[in-house]
Amino acid sequence: MKKRFLVLLSVMAALTIVLAGCGNKKDTSVQKVQDKKTLVVGTSADYAPFEFPIMQNGKKQIVGFDILLAKQIGKELGVKVKIVNTDYPDLLPELKNNKVDLVIAGMTPTAQRRKSIAFSKPYYYTSNTLLVRKADANKFNTIADLKGKSVGAQQSSTQETIAKKQLKNSNVVTESLVTGMTTELQNGKLDGVVVEKAISDNYVRKYPEKYAIAKVKLTTPKQASQICVAGRKGDKALMKKTNKVITHLDKTGKLDKMFDQAETIQVKYNK
Repeated sequence: MKKRFLVLLSVMAALTIVLAGCGNKKDTSVQKVQDKKTLVVGTSADYAPFEFPIMQNGKKQIVGFDILLAKQIGKELGVKVKIVNTDYPDLLPELKNNKVDLVIAGMTPTAQRRKSIAFSKPYYYTSNTLLVRKADANKFNTIADLKGKSVGAQQSSTQETIAKKQLKNSNVVTESLVTGMTTELQNGKLDGVVVEKAISDNYVRKYPEKYAIAKVKLTTPKQASQICVAGRKGDKALMKKTNKVITHLDKTGKLDKMFDQAETIQVKYNK
C-alpha cells in the first residue's frame, strides 16, 4: 500500500509540473514576427478605399486604408510589412494555417468568427447599403420591392449574412470579388449588391452616371458595424500591440487622416 501510495504521489507531482508548464507557456507571437523581420498581412484587394491595387513606377502595389494601418503596426513592431492578396473567403483559413500573421481586410467580428479567431478593437465603424444601377435609384424603396430580384453579396462576408437574413425573398448571389459583382450589376445580371456604405459612396462618387444607392434600409447589427483586425487566438501579445497602435491612431486623429489619405489615392488612380 505504501509503495502504491508513493507511486501515486510521483504521478501527481509529474502531472502538476506538466500542467504548470502548459499554463506558463510563453506567448512568442511578437518575437516570431520580429525574428523574421516581417509582418505578413492578408487582405483581399478589391475593396477601395480599404484595399485596392494601383500601378506605381511600373509596379503593381496594394494600397488603401487597411494597408496604411498595417504599416503602422509594422512600425510599432520595428519590421517591414508584406501584403498577401487573396480571395476574401480564403483569408481566415490562411490565418489559421499560419500563412499570414494578421488579416486586415475590412472584416467584422461576427459571433461565428469569434469562436476561432481573435479580433482587435474596432478601427472603423460602418453601415450597409444596396448599390444599384443609376436607372434604378428609386425602384427599390422597401425590402418587399426586392422580391424575386437577384442581389449580390461577397462570399463569407457580413454582407452575405445580412442579405440572406433580411432579403429572404430575393435571390442572393455570392461571389468572392466585389468588383466582379458591380460589373455584373451594370451588365444587368444582378439587380443590386449589398456593400458597406464607404464602398457604395465611392462607386457613386466615381461613377455618378452608372451607380446609385437604393432607398431600401438594411439593418446592420452592432457587432457587424465594427471593422477590426483579425488574428489567431493564441497570439495575444501581437493583438495587444495591434490594439496599442489603433488606440494611439484613434486618440491622435490619425485614423481619420489615414482614411482621407486612402480616398485621395483612390481618386488619383481612378479606382
